[in-house]
Amino acid sequence: MDRDDALMSDWRQRALVLETEVAKAVIGQARAIRLITTAVFARGHVLLQGDVGVGKTTLLRAFARVLGGDFARIEGTIDLMPNDLVYYTYISAEGRPAVEPGPLIRHGEDLAIFFFNEINRARPQVHSLLLRVMAERSVSAFNREFRFPHLLVFADRNRVEREETFEISAAARDRFMLEVTIDAPAGDAERRQLMFDPRYHDSDRLVGALAPALVAHAELNQVSEMIQRGVQASDALQAYALALWRATATPAEYGVRLPDLDAAQLMLAGASPRGMSMLLQAARVAAWLDGRGYVTPEDVQAVFVEAIAHRLCYQPVYELRRQEISGRLMSAILSSVAAP
Repeated sequence: MDRDDALMSDWRQRALVLETEVAKAVIGQARAIRLITTAVFARGHVLLQGDVGVGKTTLLRAFARVLGGDFARIEGTIDLMPNDLVYYTYISAEGRPAVEPGPLIRHGEDLAIFFFNEINRARPQVHSLLLRVMAERSVSAFNREFRFPHLLVFADRNRVEREETFEISAAARDRFMLEVTIDAPAGDAERRQLMFDPRYHDSDRLVGALAPALVAHAELNQVSEMIQRGVQASDALQAYALALWRATATPAEYGVRLPDLDAAQLMLAGASPRGMSMLLQAARVAAWLDGRGYVTPEDVQAVFVEAIAHRLCYQPVYELRRQEISGRLMSAILSSVAAP
């Protein structure tokens, strides 16, 4: 085993320990934890969606704690403006106007996690600023440029309330490596634990009890590069991924059939090149977390829905049915495209 292999093996053990620690704060979310871990080591931003009160915020706060680095948070509200991320003004104790750095730039290059709670309550202008931060990991303020080389954006939105909310644009959605759906645990044992175990009644104490900074966050970019270089994708696997890409744009040509929908008229645009690149980045990390140095079709399938569904653009007549259609379409594409 050479030095890089030994280092990757060591980091894999750290990643598994990180998952175990986060699982102490949430119940019945093993798949969501694995997907977020995948995005962390692929250095991709994460969007969570789900009903109210299913633990989205607790899950993201738990990851922020165990990952370490500086952490900033903002709540999405209808009156939030882009400048609120960059600075805030107040009256000082001396009665004079004062300006302080906002949550986005307060920590400078040490900012590791920026958590945007209820992102769909913020205006499109705020999404535009966040789009640059996610794309370039930088922002201009106070006549200088602030860079965030280690930054990951975690955001969540609930899918129930539509009042005073703004749909996230396709360009903004495309910057998130994964969109992960969080549902309440289905089993009675898990639900009983959430209801009756006092430990789960105080999320602040629950997250605060987790071991902090389990990994060296400043090294994650290098580890991610090592994973992407070290985990191989065969020619057959590459051909499979290309077929999946084409199927997202022209599903009918790949035999996709959906009851009550015309697959030939469904799509406005398939997955973007950025989206497919992120899919393969995530698949390489999925393979690495399973202890392999090569990508299998199962690795691609494991992250396909979360990496691709939120990027697709449907014809306007179908766009309002996105939530209903996406899951069915993704399953049909995976069933119709032959894996090697």
